[in-house]
Amino acid sequence: MRVLLEKIEIAAQVGVDWIQIREKDLSGRELAALVTEAVRRAPSSCRILVNDRLDVAMACDAGGVHLGEQSIAAQDAKKLLQERNARREFLVGVSTHSLESVRRAEEAGADYAIFGPIFATPSKAGYGPPQGIDELARVSRSVKIPVIAVGGITADNAEECAKAGAAGIAAIRMFQDARDLTAVVRKLRGT
Repeated sequence: MRVLLEKIEIAAQVGVDWIQIREKDLSGRELAALVTEAVRRAPSSCRILVNDRLDVAMACDAGGVHLGEQSIAAQDAKKLLQERNARREFLVGVSTHSLESVRRAEEAGADYAIFGPIFATPSKAGYGPPQGIDELARVSRSVKIPVIAVGGITADNAEECAKAGAAGIAAIRMFQDARDLTAVVRKLRGT
């Protein structure tokens, strides 16, 4: 966990806006400890999101929860947040793999949708063939919530996603395997 926390801290410090904690193999207690420490280490400019575990995200004062297709529905998460008088800036996001699922996420009250895979990648192969830039553009134009592109995103093709209307990009390997994370973030931001 120490190495993961160090990577989270570095990513947050070099300007990554959102970091999603996806450690599905941890117990609730272990995940809560990880999230609490990640929130503590991250500057206020970086939002820590928790994969699937709304309870942990709320208890640890994370910046939001990211829901998969098998998770609690976004509308139920929003209802629970409202009942608990959660902070307004707490985000609820949803993974999507079609225009219809992005529309459903928007109708359910999701604050954003992660859509993909845009390009071929081993980690998203189970979600079907790549959607491509044209489909990303169509989806981005069809909804009001921000659409985040995922799947095979690199520093070289991220600009294509932005030009297609994506509000941002999500990536694992690009950030996790970067030798110089600061350079990657600068390239993505065009600075």
